Amino acid sequence: MTDAEGAAGERGAARGDVRPPEVDADERATLLTFLDYLRDAVAAKAAGVPEEAARTPGVPSGTSLLGLVRHLAAVEHNWFVWAYAGEGELLPDDEPPEPGATVGEALAAYRRAVRRSNGIVAACGRLDVPGARSLRETPPPTMRWILVHMIEETARHAGHADILRERIDGSAGR
Repeated sequence: MTDAEGAAGERGAARGDVRPPEVDADERATLLTFLDYLRDAVAAKAAGVPEEAARTPGVPSGTSLLGLVRHLAAVEHNWFVWAYAGEGELLPDDEPPEPGATVGEALAAYRRAVRRSNGIVAACGRLDVPGARSLRETPPPTMRWILVHMIEETARHAGHADILRERIDGSAGR
């Protein structure tokens, strides 16, 4: 490790970055820690961005940092709460932010959704148990499937957030 890598690691640890799991962690810890690592990356990309910049689409499809965070909060709710636990209402996950929506509110909602999701994962006795219902026209998926799907979904959007943030202010990396 170079001095620069060591200093970067110390800065990350000082700000409370979630780190990848130990290589010998059990399956649940491995999946959830990687997912939390990606969730943290998305939140870090949206934090501190001026409201107008966060709301402004960075690509022709209309994707914005604010929209990504709101989308991921809804997806967390829909897969863990609505589908797996069988609770609450299905939330729209593809609507543009309404006027007046803020990054702070979106991040707070995302963090609440993540805490609720993690609570559902913690209460799940076995990862191979199917949930209450599915968001697809398939049988309800297992917790293992939902965790892997959410790693994929969050990783894809973390990459989008990287690009959007770099376009806003040149910020690159975690």
